[in-house]
Amino acid sequence: MIKISHTILAACAAIALTCSSGHLAAYGQQPDNSGQNKAQSQTADDQTNAQSDRLLTANVRKAIVADKNLSTYAHNIKIIARDGHVTLKGPVKSEDEKKQVLADAANAVSAGNISNELTVKE
Repeated sequence: MIKISHTILAACAAIALTCSSGHLAAYGQQPDNSGQNKAQSQTADDQTNAQSDRLLTANVRKAIVADKNLSTYAHNIKIIARDGHVTLKGPVKSEDEKKQVLADAANAVSAGNISNELTVKE
């Protein structure tokens, strides 16, 4: 059995806590739109479990995440697919980013099947 000193254990715990709580702060972003999410009328729970909707959501997510010019906010927007129609929700950093997210999503589904409910974070 290996004995670990309390000092080493405390140091490891301090490092883990610092890394986990400060990771996003180090990049100047801490996306937290929990308050905004509570007021939403449509959520990811409203998405059907149909394979076509799940695949559509995955394709839209891949298109958005592949765009490395987008912020963490944009990469974490809500994508809700229902009967072939996609709703985009959540905060992004600017109007230009909002347009780019919509353009990226349109690579996966026709623009006529997208509801853009993105907001610009102030």
